[in-house]
Formats: sequence, structure tokens, C-alpha cells
Amino acid sequence: MVAMRTLGIFLLLLATGCVGVERSPPPAGAAPAETVAVEPSASRPTEATVTKVESPKPKVPVEQPAKKSSASPSLEKKKEASPLDLTALETRLKETKAIGVFTKIALKNQFDDLLNQFRAYYQGRVKTTLAELRQPYDMLLLKVLTLLQDDDPELARAMVTSREAIWSILADPAKFATL
Repeated sequence: MVAMRTLGIFLLLLATGCVGVERSPPPAGAAPAETVAVEPSASRPTEATVTKVESPKPKVPVEQPAKKSSASPSLEKKKEASPLDLTALETRLKETKAIGVFTKIALKNQFDDLLNQFRAYYQGRVKTTLAELRQPYDMLLLKVLTLLQDDDPELARAMVTSREAIWSILADPAKFATL
């Protein structure tokens, strides 16, 4: 009985809240609002199918903003062409405030585990392929990027640009031995 009364009050409040809503006419020159057509379904007479009918939108010429010219295009090329510095990247990862201390420890452990998998692969102790090792590498890098993207986008960008270079070091037994 109490539940019925509460439901009745709720429906009454809902209905009275909708009664006083008035629509103002659209401002002059504005595109007409979208309309929604409701058609009854043939299979179930109690349900309605909603079909969106889009109104034609006026074509308004939009000016493209002028591209900002870079003050030093040679500096940008140097950044892109610069060799991979793993120690600087590792230092930046250790110093970033975007990742918490315990998360950094967990990531370090996961990276050490990945390096151990590569060592085992190159020593012939595991029956896995290089392609199978790529997946944990990609997942670990994706996890780091997810943690960095909002609070340290510059470091996230550096990680993305060095992704393939890091993989080429891991995938080459001679380069991997120098780590």
C-alpha cells in the first residue's frame, strides 16, 4: 500500500512538472529543430518505433583558421629524428607525477617480467614466438600511455613516438644483449 502511494505521488509530480513547460519559438534565422516521428509497430501495438527525421541544415561558409607557422621547423625535425634515449625516457617515467608510486613499482615489475620473457626466448628456454611477445609489450605500453595521457601528454607523446624504436631493440637479439 505504501509503495503504491509513493509511486502515485511520484507519477503525479512527474506529470505536473511537465505541464508548465512551454516552447519558445526559435530565433529568426535559426535552423528548424529536428522532428521525431513515432510510428506504431505492427508486431506489438503497445510499443512505438522512433524514427529520426533530420531537418535540412543551411550551408554556412566556415572560414578555416590559418595554420600556425612553426618558429623553427628544423627544431621539430630534430625532435622527430633524434635517436632514442632510453635512459632519459626511463628518468622521465620515474619523475612524472602522472603515475603514483605503487603503480610505478607495479609497472617496473611487469617490465622486468617482460624482459625476462625476452631473455628466455633468446636463450631458447621457451617455445614462444616473437609475435607472441609483441602482445604483452603492446599491452604494457598501452597501460603506461593510458596513465600518462591526461596528466603528462608530452611524455605520452614521447612514448608513442619511441614505441617502434623500443620494439626494434627488444626484437633484435644483438641490440637486446646491450641492454
